[in-house]
Amino acid sequence: MNILFIMYDQLRFDYLGCAGHPHLQTPNFDRVAAMGVRFTNAFVQSPICGASRMCFYTGRYVASHGAAWNGFPLRVGEQTMGDHLRAAGMGCWLIGKTHMKADAEGMARLGLAPDSEIGARQAECGFDVWIRDDGLWAEGPDGFYDEKRSPYNEYLKGKGYEASNPWAVHANAGLEGEDDVASGWMFANADKPANIREEHSETPWLTRRTMEFIDQATGPWCAHVSYIKPHWPYIVPAPYHDMYGPEHVPPPVRSEAEREDPHPVYGAYMQNKIASAFQREDVRAKVIPAYMGLIKQCDDQLGLLLDHLEATGRMKDTMIVLTSDHGDYLGDHWLGEKDLFHNPSVKVPMIVYDPRPEADATRGTTCDALVESIDLLPTFLETAGGEVPRHILEGRSLLPWLRGEAPEWRDYAVSEFDYSPTPQAVKLGLDPVDCRLFMVFDGRFKLMHAEGGFRPMLFDLDTDPDELTDLAKGPGYEAEIARLYDMLHHWSLRQSQRVTKSDADITSMRGRSLRRGVLPFMVDGTEVPEELTTAYRGKAKRYID
Repeated sequence: MNILFIMYDQLRFDYLGCAGHPHLQTPNFDRVAAMGVRFTNAFVQSPICGASRMCFYTGRYVASHGAAWNGFPLRVGEQTMGDHLRAAGMGCWLIGKTHMKADAEGMARLGLAPDSEIGARQAECGFDVWIRDDGLWAEGPDGFYDEKRSPYNEYLKGKGYEASNPWAVHANAGLEGEDDVASGWMFANADKPANIREEHSETPWLTRRTMEFIDQATGPWCAHVSYIKPHWPYIVPAPYHDMYGPEHVPPPVRSEAEREDPHPVYGAYMQNKIASAFQREDVRAKVIPAYMGLIKQCDDQLGLLLDHLEATGRMKDTMIVLTSDHGDYLGDHWLGEKDLFHNPSVKVPMIVYDPRPEADATRGTTCDALVESIDLLPTFLETAGGEVPRHILEGRSLLPWLRGEAPEWRDYAVSEFDYSPTPQAVKLGLDPVDCRLFMVFDGRFKLMHAEGGFRPMLFDLDTDPDELTDLAKGPGYEAEIARLYDMLHHWSLRQSQRVTKSDADITSMRGRSLRRGVLPFMVDGTEVPEELTTAYRGKAKRYID
């Protein structure tokens, strides 16, 4: 078995045809859903790129691995997908983005050279790298946002795009007039075609790199194909730039009541720049069609990839997983981007195709179990034939669901968000320790807890599926709030840091010291079997008077 683990960046759960979008047709996402299982209640463990991805890659919650924000290094020694899968005999390769920052200080402390095999893997989130490009080659007065080399920019220069940063001035910009750059950073330009041939744009480029990997790969392998899009800048090449228009933009899911006495953290986010922009209908009318065009391009490229698997005979021995690191508010709840815990932000698409006969009974079905992103790594490890280390991995294998079984499952899903580096933290006057949010969702009620002495937020998704009414604003739901806090407390008591000894290791240690002669607190030796005191009985030469 091989595993093709495909992640799209900032893809909403409901912007797929198979998820019921009224205008966006995604026949290739739907094709995988028809072959496998679509999980309809899948949640990421953080709604911010870096922290979410580290949860996928470690199989652990943010509070366990500690990389809580973009640019927070994943500490040296944290076991990752590559570590677990290689131990089970499966290679683990990166093709695209990780948003991972290496723990350079930790590597230096331990003497790990970045160009050694182990050092390179530590620096690349445990993956062996086919090609890495994090896809955000922003450039300002102080230099580039990402200081690594860009293979994609080098590719564009090789294709004749004459610019020092063709990612910025071609792949993610259109033209104004004859030759003025119309940057995709400006929402006003979102309806323009990107100034690049479609086959040279980011998504087709990464698809071709993936096909090159598949053609040379010998199994078993896991390939993490991590697309840059549909993440902003919201601009897309022709013909995708005008496939959709304002008439295809769903009305925003928001209510004036949300702005009346909002939770302080929510209120701060509603006032930031991205939220203010997405509260404008002229912005949504341009940006959302471009976002849909980016998704349509992703779907078409997925079709090429699926066809390649079919043509090369790899479809029959390759598990396919489609998901996203988080969603995008797009103006819903008066917000843009992600960050908080409404479904457009924290709920993601998750589709799994398992070609083995054991999964035949569930093909084309949906599953509404509470699934977390950390469940994928145990799924992959079991697929590779490895044993899941329960003292390290905090997720649960999805294979029973794929086989039509009804396993004992979790009662709630958890997500975390550390907003300490943000302007919202400054606006609220908070120290970093108080800038932490937690979500617990039991399938009906969703609670958001905020450190810093704030009240919680509460939604009942049975009666309010759009999450417009914060029930914690008033009385009457104290029992539900207390019950969800009990769940959060239960979660906080999990064993998460004892990763060097399994339960089996500990069980086997019981009584070991007795059998090795450590026999404290005895009165006369009759308290233990006679064989344990053999070394302490017998004759000895006298050396004292």
